[in-house]
Amino acid sequence: MMELVAVAIITILAVISPGADFAMVTRNSYLYGRRAGLLAAVGIALGVQVHVTYTMMGIGFIISHSKFLFSAIKIVGAIYLIYIGYKTFFTKIQLDIDLTSSVGISPFGALRTGFLTNALNPKTTLFVVSTYTQVVNPSTPLSLQIAYGLFMSFAHWAWFSLVALFFSNVTLREVMLSKQTILNKTIGGILIGLGGALAFSPMIS
Repeated sequence: MMELVAVAIITILAVISPGADFAMVTRNSYLYGRRAGLLAAVGIALGVQVHVTYTMMGIGFIISHSKFLFSAIKIVGAIYLIYIGYKTFFTKIQLDIDLTSSVGISPFGALRTGFLTNALNPKTTLFVVSTYTQVVNPSTPLSLQIAYGLFMSFAHWAWFSLVALFFSNVTLREVMLSKQTILNKTIGGILIGLGGALAFSPMIS
């Protein structure tokens, strides 16, 4: 029971802490509408399963003890965030507020941005690997370990779906779109900053 409570608390805290996933869902929701934001949330949930899968296969242990592998993940993730941040910062697209439309991004594109943002996010790597190696007991039944992973994905999906619903609200979105240039530069700057911080953060020992 204590293990279950610990996993739940750590997951919730990891999910709601601001980061690249939050910035990406916010970006998709206010720029492209509710569907794009919700699809990004689904993509994030799927990305979590990538981390869960390789961790349960034992690769997570290797990553947690390999400076080279972890550094490679950090650099790839940083480049992706900086790329998306750059595109957002310098975008000149002016969009309407039709919440049923995903103007400027396809459903697959919205799903992909969420998936890649999470799958390439070392923050999620550390969260999942540390949870499974430090909290989950090796003797815990495989079915329960799988259930933990599914809960992690569900928690990410639920939280970021709420974020998408909030930032795609028609009234709020209308206000945000009226300040589109400022918001694009703010969100783009945050993503670039996160990417830069990620690239130059200390390596694991």
